[in-house]
Amino acid sequence: MNGDKHQAQGDGNWQVIRQTITVPFAYPVYFGRGLFDAANPLLADVLAGTVPDRRPRLMVFVDRGLLNSSPDLIQRINAWLATWSHRCEGVAPPVVWEGGEAAKTGWEGLKRCVEMIVPLRLDRQSYVVAVGGGALLDLVGLATALIHRGLRLVRVPTTVLAQNDAGVGVKNGIDAWSTKNLIGTFAPPYAVINDYDFLDLLDEVDWRGGIAEAFKVAIIKDRVFFESLCRSVPALMRRDRAAMEFLVKRCAELHLAHIREGGDPFEMGSARPLDFGHWLAHQLEILSGYRVRHGQAVSVGMAVDCLLAESIGWLTGAEAGAVLDGLRSAGLPIWDDALDRRQPDGRRQIVEGLESFREHLGGQLTLTLPRGLGARDEIHDVDMVRLERVFERLARGENISAAGCSTGRSKQSPATDVS
Repeated sequence: MNGDKHQAQGDGNWQVIRQTITVPFAYPVYFGRGLFDAANPLLADVLAGTVPDRRPRLMVFVDRGLLNSSPDLIQRINAWLATWSHRCEGVAPPVVWEGGEAAKTGWEGLKRCVEMIVPLRLDRQSYVVAVGGGALLDLVGLATALIHRGLRLVRVPTTVLAQNDAGVGVKNGIDAWSTKNLIGTFAPPYAVINDYDFLDLLDEVDWRGGIAEAFKVAIIKDRVFFESLCRSVPALMRRDRAAMEFLVKRCAELHLAHIREGGDPFEMGSARPLDFGHWLAHQLEILSGYRVRHGQAVSVGMAVDCLLAESIGWLTGAEAGAVLDGLRSAGLPIWDDALDRRQPDGRRQIVEGLESFREHLGGQLTLTLPRGLGARDEIHDVDMVRLERVFERLARGENISAAGCSTGRSKQSPATDVS
């Protein structure tokens, strides 16, 4: 920490101390199976953390949706807590909480979550373990960030999308005033534990939805990974464990590398490369009343943005076709009829997402588009006539194909970029 005293600009009657604080953040992200097997010490080791001689206190939140496919989960968590009670103290039975987007919509859920935690008198050396999908992790993450200005959060993501994207980042939030993630914080977790066993429990919608986020980072950061994804789609559609484990880990690696090395982990600037395709996705979720799940909405958003990139010469037709082929072959949508909804003046309602996106960051609009597969660039203005043509192409179901994921390399296409 340092502060330097400078004469301020102006009339000379003011002085300023410019304060600079550097705070390192570090958190491990684990990948494996059997987290709540009674004999598995991993969680106890994680909770020991920086105070190994202390018996830490913790509470656990569990996504209700998990109990439909794993009805014995609460029993297994209780058995784990009993086995390891000499190393950690569960201060209450696991709390079963609604998951899905409704869990993080509006203030009431956040208020109830805080009211559930506060009476247990957890302190800043105590832990909250959140087991569930991205929406539950967002909600509980925000609650823990607010109480005592930060309890220790251990995320246990249970969907593909949460394990490879939402659960490994540094953001928490809730939806309010018809805006995705309007209320939230940047608060890194204490640890993330990706237990692949939970992925075996997913229905097809959630299994496929997280594949969209893998395509997202591959398209703008790693062409080799993109081509690998395309080759692995048949195995992924067979729910091959090894194929999905590779997808989750590689996607998480790229996501973490961007946060670590991209120079703007708390998004103080005007660009959000990891939100490629999201200006449309967030608005589509809202327009559809969350009928369209996040991963599927991101898929549609990427389809639109890739055709927009093609229209300005940043992707070849073969590259754009390869993206659309890859998404469709993975059972992901590239169009939804909600995109056809119009304002009274005839404009598509979906384009309101552009202003919402700009407002969220402030300053000028900044959209990340692929510039060759595996690389990216930014635009600050959107030609609405050009964008309308993209919508019309997708609405007509115009055949845009690269005969699978075979692509020709454009001049702008480096092999890989993990910055």
